[in-house]
Amino acid sequence: MIQFLVVQRQRLAQPDGNPVEDVPPPSGTATGAPYGPWITDGGSCVDVTDLNPPPSPGEVFQYFQRLPLPELETRHQPPGNALSGLPVIFYTDSPATQTFTVDIRGFTVIIDARAERYTWHTGDGPPITSTDPGRPYPDHTVEHDYDSGRYTARLTVTWGATFTVDGSAPADVPGTTTTEGPPVTFDVLEARPVLTNPYD
Repeated sequence: MIQFLVVQRQRLAQPDGNPVEDVPPPSGTATGAPYGPWITDGGSCVDVTDLNPPPSPGEVFQYFQRLPLPELETRHQPPGNALSGLPVIFYTDSPATQTFTVDIRGFTVIIDARAERYTWHTGDGPPITSTDPGRPYPDHTVEHDYDSGRYTARLTVTWGATFTVDGSAPADVPGTTTTEGPPVTFDVLEARPVLTNPYD
């Protein structure tokens, strides 16, 4: 980045009150205070790239952590109540990618965020971790067996990202951040067999 810079200076009042460059300070001027007009010593084009370097990966990561990333919703099958002895299927159909454009010290930074890990909190034990968002039946990939009762499940998503600066080649953001999706509560019922007389 090239800028045209002008070098200027101004006289400063001396402790002994002596004039600077034969120009005395006005009466009552405090020691060290500037006085008189600005003096232009010249100007030239200067490369100021080093004075405002492109954002570092660490600097971009700080912005990445503050982005309003989506909170992915937990879907489950069967919808509503479930039955003990039959697995509950989990998945999310919320967007798993998001693009943000931010300004960092005058640089246009594009951050492409993507969901990298899904942590399913089932509500009754250790969470289930997957690298995909799951799918509904019959292509499901995430499921969990429950005993009868009421449960609250939720989804934690770990996000990674790449970034570009003013159209540069993409680079990895050096870190991840997480979002917490809204909880979903459901009942798991127990099916009981009942003997009947088919002739009644």
